[in-house]
Amino acid sequence: MTNKNKIVDSWLVLQTRSGNNKAMALLVKRWHKKLCRQAYWYTKDLDTSKDVVQDCWPVIIKKIGSLKDDLSFGSWALSIVTRKSIDLLRKNNREIKNLEEYYDNNSITLNDNNFDAHENLEETLKKAIKKLPERSRIVLNLFYLEEISIMQVSKILNVPEGTIKSRLFNAREKLKTILKQKNYEK
Repeated sequence: MTNKNKIVDSWLVLQTRSGNNKAMALLVKRWHKKLCRQAYWYTKDLDTSKDVVQDCWPVIIKKIGSLKDDLSFGSWALSIVTRKSIDLLRKNNREIKNLEEYYDNNSITLNDNNFDAHENLEETLKKAIKKLPERSRIVLNLFYLEEISIMQVSKILNVPEGTIKSRLFNAREKLKTILKQKNYEK
């Protein structure tokens, strides 16, 4: 970043500290895409990276008064987004491990009628679900297996309800595609 840009950012930080909302809006406008790119580098998901940055802006604005060097706003904000992204990845990894343990410990029991057909279908579904991205697996598990409402899933995963609906839709579509490839859907 050029010195000119750092000076502009420094001035915007000073103006934001003094309560100038327009300066804060300009600071957000100048840095939002850069912060989203930083979050995306870690999360590898566009929606998640936007959510991370959206969660970071209130923190950045709240703590902007504690910034010691106004010229270092960019690196300071990037470090906040980086830490938040890494925290999210760690949280997701813990959730995945918990879900894997849940699947291992809670297999579905079926009656003896059509046991072979059900066992084959259950196995096929498990394999298809494992091919989905972890976000999709988590949402499917919470919504269908745990029977948690979209609103509650939204609160658990700390993402908007619309994102949960979108993830459910995309997960179902991907499952359909996988099952069509295996000729299990007509």
